[in-house]
Amino acid sequence: MKNIYTWAAVPAKRTLTVGDLKAAKGKKKFTQVTANTVEEASAAEKAGFDMIISNAFNVKKARIGSKNLFLTAALVLNKFVTKEDIMRGAFEALENGADAVMTPRSMDIVEMLAKEDVPVMGHLGLVPRKSTWIGGLRAVGKTAEEAYELFKKFKRLEDAGAFSAECEVIPENVMGEISKRTNIVTVSLGAGKKADVMYLFMEDICGDTTNPPRHSKAYGNLLKLRNQIKIERVRALKAFKKDSIKGKFPGKKQSSYLNKKEFDNFLNQLD
Repeated sequence: MKNIYTWAAVPAKRTLTVGDLKAAKGKKKFTQVTANTVEEASAAEKAGFDMIISNAFNVKKARIGSKNLFLTAALVLNKFVTKEDIMRGAFEALENGADAVMTPRSMDIVEMLAKEDVPVMGHLGLVPRKSTWIGGLRAVGKTAEEAYELFKKFKRLEDAGAFSAECEVIPENVMGEISKRTNIVTVSLGAGKKADVMYLFMEDICGDTTNPPRHSKAYGNLLKLRNQIKIERVRALKAFKKDSIKGKFPGKKQSSYLNKKEFDNFLNQLD
């Protein structure tokens, strides 16, 4: 556990720092998962994860759930639009307990943040919100030319000052060669096992989605449990309604009574 000062100037402990991640590149594997609630962040820490990533607006919740994990705040495209929005959002997230920020924005934005010593994770490969430019949701780097262009983007991201990159849906062999040739800590989301960090969404790992992506693997079945809860809720409500209409509820256990003497006195007063 490392002692740090947060961006709010508060002493804290972290399982990892940016320095640790950079020093371990190519030597050790780490794991990351999304965590946008207190419960999710707590579960990630109890499960022994190394890193969590949350929407920037959910950093406070995530930090309550996990006091010590390395936490990255995602500055989502449509919520942090202008340079001022991005800079303010980044510093608010850091003040609320984030250790880094992730942005899929331009190299200029990455450089702007990095110049202020903000630890920045970029986003390369498939960026779903920008998928119209590549003909829809698909792997990026499927030809030699496209793979080389992707490599050049990694080098530009490195030059812009990013310490890490979310690498989404990139062929594993391409990812492996790129990761060996960049100082950036590579975070694989559907980019194979040759990156530095293995990453999936909480709902995909826990089996809590109806349409999981091809690159995910469910290790639980929360969706089944949630559906069972829905069924049980309706069953209980129907049973309550039925008993209420038939006069079976409330029963003696759910009701209280005046003793006979007091009840008779009560009736006399009514009359």
